[in-house]
Amino acid sequence: MHVGEGSIRERLAVNLRRARTERGLSISELSRRSAIGKATLSQLESGTGNPTIETVFSLSRVLEVAISDLLDATPPAGPTVVRAAEVEALSGEGVDLRPLRRIEAGDAVFEVFDQRVRADRRQDSLGHVGTEHTIVQAGRLGVRVEGREVELGPGDYVAFDATLPHAYTALDGEVRSVLLLQYRADQRLHLADTSDGTVDTP
Repeated sequence: MHVGEGSIRERLAVNLRRARTERGLSISELSRRSAIGKATLSQLESGTGNPTIETVFSLSRVLEVAISDLLDATPPAGPTVVRAAEVEALSGEGVDLRPLRRIEAGDAVFEVFDQRVRADRRQDSLGHVGTEHTIVQAGRLGVRVEGREVELGPGDYVAFDATLPHAYTALDGEVRSVLLLQYRADQRLHLADTSDGTVDTP
């Protein structure tokens, strides 16, 4: 996942338009399926909206595409260094996500995020494509997946089918963790690039 080119809202504007067009959906139909207002979708596609975790994950679920297909810019050549202070966070009710990198290996695609669950907060998700992997670095994290709950501490790991409803809760202060989202090749939109390396817009 390359995050150094443009803001999250700028990249989402380009990629959301592309994904919606690829799926043959009007803004009205996407609004109906995602329960996101047409005005909000129009703002997101024009780059003037304020995307949240809930919005982006809802769009990922409805469009059946990886998060990185909505947030990525064109990948750079050579080594990639991501400085924490330079990465814009995508925030939700209880979580701040900083996209760090997309890794493609054969048919598998992984997205790596720095995930922070704010103290005494909960982040709910209706589900989205992919498999979710979380490794706790600091704090105690409550994870609920379709009614089953587990508690994780530093060094603990959990994985589950991300299409299931799930939630993260910070149980004792802020939780710092690494989130990896794993996708099969058929769960990605495969946005085409133009010959000059820029993303081709419809």
